[in-house]
Amino acid sequence: MSDLEVTQLTERQRRELEYHREHAEKHRHLLAQPFSWEVLERPGRRWWNAYWQMYAFLVQHDLQGKKVLVVGCGFGDDALRLAKLGAEVSAFDLSEDSLAIARQLAVRERLSISFEQMPAEQLGYGDSFFDYIIARDILHHVDISKTMHELVRVAKPNAMFVINEIYSHSITDHIRHSTIVSKFLYPRMQKLIYGHGKPYITEDERKLNELDLAAIARPLKSPEMKRHFNFLVTRLISDRFEFLAKADRTLLFVLRPLASFLAGRILFAARVLK
Repeated sequence: MSDLEVTQLTERQRRELEYHREHAEKHRHLLAQPFSWEVLERPGRRWWNAYWQMYAFLVQHDLQGKKVLVVGCGFGDDALRLAKLGAEVSAFDLSEDSLAIARQLAVRERLSISFEQMPAEQLGYGDSFFDYIIARDILHHVDISKTMHELVRVAKPNAMFVINEIYSHSITDHIRHSTIVSKFLYPRMQKLIYGHGKPYITEDERKLNELDLAAIARPLKSPEMKRHFNFLVTRLISDRFEFLAKADRTLLFVLRPLASFLAGRILFAARVLK
């Protein structure tokens, strides 16, 4: 490892590192492929997709010169796209192997981004530094209490916090892990959703539940944007089927009083209260 000593990490973090070492090796082909900027052009057109809707929200903001932190940046997709919008981007990840790919992509695309290796629970940034914090598919990998303490510390007062995470209400999650679903139904659905490929799921990750969301929201103001996605998509059907994905999002909209019980993904943005 670079500056991060393995001995400083928890067992969970060590397992994450090992998993992402292999994951990065399998994705080095990204360096030979063109990077897609499509989501920045007309993000609102895929209204059923949480990732595109995250950018539909972000492009409404003037990010030029704003200090933006990307939490658990992986291969740097969000870091590159936010830098393209004019933001001064800092991004970190636990995996140096993932960061190596992110750095090479940024150099290739001629974007200046500060990539650093560190755990989310112990950040090396100064207090009250960032205008925006973007956490996509990372908070379900970390110690939420310690991570939120650090993220609030490095955020400026009234900074915008954007969260896009897999989620399952505890009632729904209980059904998911019942014997009949976990032993018989889910293995069959997994093949339908992911095909023959191995799903990108680490040993220690788990979906956020309503208690996790309450802990995340505690140091934040009321959400300026909040949407639920994926009732059946990624649970019973693949998001590759556009018509079904649209129908799924429409159903959640119609059933929005129950969306917090039914959804499998949540997207919201709120300002830091400090």
